[in-house]
Formats: sequence, C-alpha cells, structure tokens
Amino acid sequence: MSERTERPLLFLDVDGPLLPFGDGSQREPSGTATDAHLMRLDPRVGPRLAALPCELAWATTWEETANTPIAPRLGLPPLPVVRRPEPFDAHEHEGQWFGLHWRTRTLAAWAGGRPFVWVDEEITDADRDGVSTNHPAPAFLHRIASSRGLTNEDFAVLGQWLRAT
Repeated sequence: MSERTERPLLFLDVDGPLLPFGDGSQREPSGTATDAHLMRLDPRVGPRLAALPCELAWATTWEETANTPIAPRLGLPPLPVVRRPEPFDAHEHEGQWFGLHWRTRTLAAWAGGRPFVWVDEEITDADRDGVSTNHPAPAFLHRIASSRGLTNEDFAVLGQWLRAT
C-alpha cells in the first residue's frame, strides 16, 4: 500500500468565514462600498490559514476575483478556484445530490478522492450526509457562524482534523 503524499484540501468561502456579516459595528467603513466591505477582513487570518497542513482553494461565488482584493489583503498567494457549474447539470436535481448546496457535489468532484475540509456558513447535515455517502476519502464540512467569521475555536478544530487525516 502506498503512502498518501498529497495534503488534504481546504475549500474556503469568502462571505461569512472571511467577511463576517456581524452587526456592522466591527470597523468604521470609509472609502468606496467595496473598500468598506473589505475592511471586515482580518489580516491575521491569512497566516493562520497558510499554516494549516493543507492546500487552500477558493470555493466562493467571488471565484477568481477572490485572488485580487482578498488574497493579498490576507497575505495569501493566488489560490486555485472552484467554479460554480454553469449551467447546472440537469442531473444535479436527481439522485444522491438532490437538495444539497450547489458546492457539495462540485467540491467532492473537484477533490477527486482526496481528503478535504469545506468551511462555509451554509453547510447543512444533508450536505455532510451527501459527502460521507458519495466521497471515498475523509471529509470535514465545518459550518461557521457568519456573524463572527473564522474564530480561534474554528482554527483549533480545523487544525486538529487536518493533522489527524
């Protein structure tokens, strides 16, 4: 039996995990609307993500745009991007993937049998069940609170799972 040399993947959403919705009182907005929105980014999150024993990839509707304003502000290099399937496959509404988040099937396919973590605020138990039933490798679907974004507790849980995989 050969030893696995590929590190697990970590699929990262932007809105919620990195740009918490909060109550609007975190930072005083200034400049353009986009700049004000991006002020919610915590630059300390980038080095913490980069230190995790995994390969990072964007799983966000920002798609490639995440590599322009988001990655540099976090101190991250450009990351691979998982694209939303366009148009959606007609079979997506049938069978084992029915009723799941659009990312669930897409991320499992993109992982190609590798272990992965998915960090998002929209993950449900149905998504977890769909991945555990249909993905051959370990997967950890970690739901975060969109009002807070990634926290110390989230990083502890992610690190523990990744080191054990």
